[in-house]
Amino acid sequence: MRINRVIICTLALLIVESAVVPWLVPSDWSERLLPHLSFIMTMFVAGFSGRHRAFLFGLGFGILSDMQYYGFLIGPYAFGMGLVGYLAGLISERRTFSLGFFMWLLMVAGVVLDTLVYFIYKLFSLTDLALGFVMYWQIAPTVLIQLLIALILYVPIRRWLVHPSLSSADESSD
Repeated sequence: MRINRVIICTLALLIVESAVVPWLVPSDWSERLLPHLSFIMTMFVAGFSGRHRAFLFGLGFGILSDMQYYGFLIGPYAFGMGLVGYLAGLISERRTFSLGFFMWLLMVAGVVLDTLVYFIYKLFSLTDLALGFVMYWQIAPTVLIQLLIALILYVPIRRWLVHPSLSSADESSD
């Protein structure tokens, strides 16, 4: 896995997420659709590179997301993305990584991340919304838009991240 390129790509996605996505999302839906592009990349790292890199990747880009968007409480996305990245990497090490499995993993991990952040905000009395409302109003649309974005990016990112294996003819010519 080319982790340095992934880090640069994710930094660019963070910039796109903060500069371009607000123009694409209608103002009435700006609090409903929150596509976490760095979280999608964390899930790719979990699937293709392992749990330890996904943990550090999620922790680092989670703290950047906390500082960039959610300044009144720094740490929930760092904790959530690190934990979910580690667990997703642990699950994907034990199973064959395919498109269907990745979509399922991203959906479950997205729900877990946003629910975890909700409970942290609830713990510190930063929100007074009910969990059912948050699931319907924010988490479900966010997970669906993340699935759509990940589906579009799956093949190009997989080709870019996975090293092509050398055949025996290539190895013998060296």
